[in-house]
Amino acid sequence: MLISPAYAQGAAAAPDAFTTFVPLILIGVVFYFLLIRPQQKRIKDHRAMVQALRRGDKVVTAGGVFGTVTKVVGDNELQVEIAENVRIRVVRGTISEVLQKSEPANKNEQGGDGGGNPEPAKKGGFKLFGGGKSS
Repeated sequence: MLISPAYAQGAAAAPDAFTTFVPLILIGVVFYFLLIRPQQKRIKDHRAMVQALRRGDKVVTAGGVFGTVTKVVGDNELQVEIAENVRIRVVRGTISEVLQKSEPANKNEQGGDGGGNPEPAKKGGFKLFGGGKSS
């Protein structure tokens, strides 16, 4: 009667270290498969897309500018035509999407506009903001 029942029950056994860390390990596995792995795959796909860019590809930059790749300046730079006779230089990494891939230029093919396009350039057509001279 002098000893309280709670004190008399004795000390509870401490859980082992493995069972303590199982929830943390499971959270880490879930984060890897739901967050880290898809992000790495997306980065890998984007890097491959950017490295495969060539002249004639229709692209969208990260700023939302539509254009056509007219020249590959270097390993990290492209020249993009955004309107008739309006060309800008952009970093490859800023290309967010390729809308249309061009056909590879055939070195033996003659004619056309000399730029690997077998059809001659068409006169007129769509002009940005409806301006520009038509020859």
